[in-house]
Amino acid sequence: MNSNEPITLTRDVEGTIVPAGTKVTLQKGEQAYITQSLGGSYTIIVNGNMFRLGAGDTDALGIELATKPAIPSGQRRTREELEEEVWKQLKTCYDPEIPVNIVDLGLVYDCQLTANVEPGSYRADLKITLTAAGCGMGPVLSSDVQTKLLSLDEITEATCDVVFDPPWNQSMMSEAAQLQLGML
Repeated sequence: MNSNEPITLTRDVEGTIVPAGTKVTLQKGEQAYITQSLGGSYTIIVNGNMFRLGAGDTDALGIELATKPAIPSGQRRTREELEEEVWKQLKTCYDPEIPVNIVDLGLVYDCQLTANVEPGSYRADLKITLTAAGCGMGPVLSSDVQTKLLSLDEITEATCDVVFDPPWNQSMMSEAAQLQLGML
């Protein structure tokens, strides 16, 4: 899909203003330009303003997302396999303005899995930060993280707190992210 070509919204859809984090309703029939489509969410421009749409609203852009095959019923991952899958899921969460996932940006400060009473089920507790303390996208990124982790059969609870200590800086990015952004 070419971002230079407008897409007509097929229905009213709730979007989040980037970077303010304010939710607004975009109207059916408005013209949108896709600027980023990563991790199932889309960053679009409508009437000169930037908005983020979550994976559940991409149909308003005329886009159907492919569904991921589920783990066969009754099969559970080992804790090590689950931890690996959690980090894979986190790498599908993107800053709406920067085309780099939150792991490579260095925004994930802590990720803990705790076994629940029910065998094979876990609680995930995360601490993430933002590239700028004044960014209003914290709740959006936190919700994205929770949704993606709760999509894993073994994760039955997920919390994602946004923290600002220590303050984020560019040295926290992975070498791959720095290369991708032309910093190396």
